[in-house]
Amino acid sequence: MSDESKAYRKATDLLHQLEVILESDALIDELGFIHPSQFSLLNEECGISANLSDEAVHQSADRIASSDEYSNQEKLCFWNKDHKLGISTHVLLPLYKAAKHAFFTAFKQYKMCGNQSDKVGISLPALASHDHLESILLRHSRSLLLLSCDFMTAWNCRKLLVSKKKQISMFSDELLLLELVLSCSPKSEQAWSHRRWVIKSISANCSNFQEILGKESELVEKIAERSKMNYRAWNHRCWLISYMTNEQVLSEMKKSRSWAALHVSDNSCFHYRRRLLQKIVKDRSYAEETASYGHNADIVQVVKDELDWNETLIKRYVGREALWLHRRFLSMCWINSFPTVSSDESYHSKEATSIYHDFGTFLQNELCLLQASTFADDYYGDFQAQATYSASYILWLKVQVPKPLKNELIEKIREVDLKTLLDKSCPERSSLFNYFMSYIAM
Repeated sequence: MSDESKAYRKATDLLHQLEVILESDALIDELGFIHPSQFSLLNEECGISANLSDEAVHQSADRIASSDEYSNQEKLCFWNKDHKLGISTHVLLPLYKAAKHAFFTAFKQYKMCGNQSDKVGISLPALASHDHLESILLRHSRSLLLLSCDFMTAWNCRKLLVSKKKQISMFSDELLLLELVLSCSPKSEQAWSHRRWVIKSISANCSNFQEILGKESELVEKIAERSKMNYRAWNHRCWLISYMTNEQVLSEMKKSRSWAALHVSDNSCFHYRRRLLQKIVKDRSYAEETASYGHNADIVQVVKDELDWNETLIKRYVGREALWLHRRFLSMCWINSFPTVSSDESYHSKEATSIYHDFGTFLQNELCLLQASTFADDYYGDFQAQATYSASYILWLKVQVPKPLKNELIEKIREVDLKTLLDKSCPERSSLFNYFMSYIAM
């Protein structure tokens, strides 16, 4: 037997071992790729002898070559305990090649079988053969995707097979597979896209769909804890909002607050809160039906609570840009929640006076936050960043307020002497801020 044939047979045996492990433990929820030197340490920690480990790994003795062909090091290819699966890094390449070859071979046979069935009609033996090939395809594509999570052809093949059967159990299996893939590849765009396809497919016919949405949200938070700044995971969580009930949206607002407070540099989690707020604003009818959020379901109160919480975080965590970006969104919500006062409306009318008073209080609070952000005993990088973000926010706010109130904001900015504050906290950017400050006088 040539060396090439031996290598192919060895890779095929490894693929069979992997698929046997996956079939024997359907609850595997975490996958990792381990250096060969770490296997003995893992076994020692778990109190497993090398012999027992080898026995568990090589479950198909009739398919495995004799022990004199492989060294003990080569045998340590897989580790499976407590529903955790480890694959040795030194077998990844041959294992991937074997999985890819097996997948495409089965896929080709499946298409040929389908073409023959269309020509001569579907007989019972042909149907049985077709179902058998589908089972093989699902098995090989699973192995291939665990080794190469962005293999688009394999994902599309699974879409074809699962959508053809239309069984809830198969969709549930897809979610379990995806959770396993994401445990080692949390930023895989193809995996997240396939997960959204599964959820969309079962959204109309699943009795416990809202429960699934809750678990999806928890999964994203769990993955985001391990994988920092994971835009794709948070984008998936934002996508879920369109399927959430009003109660779930408000519940997510409450639950996500504690996580966001511990990850103030992660703009993705604040973007998620902004999407939740947009959902609340869009569905104003819900605000009239319940008072479950902070004893006041009015959207103005919701935004005010978020503004107060955001201000607390800004003062506690200095120089975090994500917090100031979030405040811009909240300020826009606050401004848009009031009816615009027309330019010909009397300043002394009852409605206009109330609006001017509310805006005046809001603007005064923002300027107080500016002063608190630009005065500090020591100026480290964070304090300078805080001053820059706060000043940029005030200059941005000037552009956003309604025209009848712009003069009031400009007057208040002059009162706090913004130019002096900026020159003191950010002298290296004085020319830039002076350029923008020149518009205030206009």
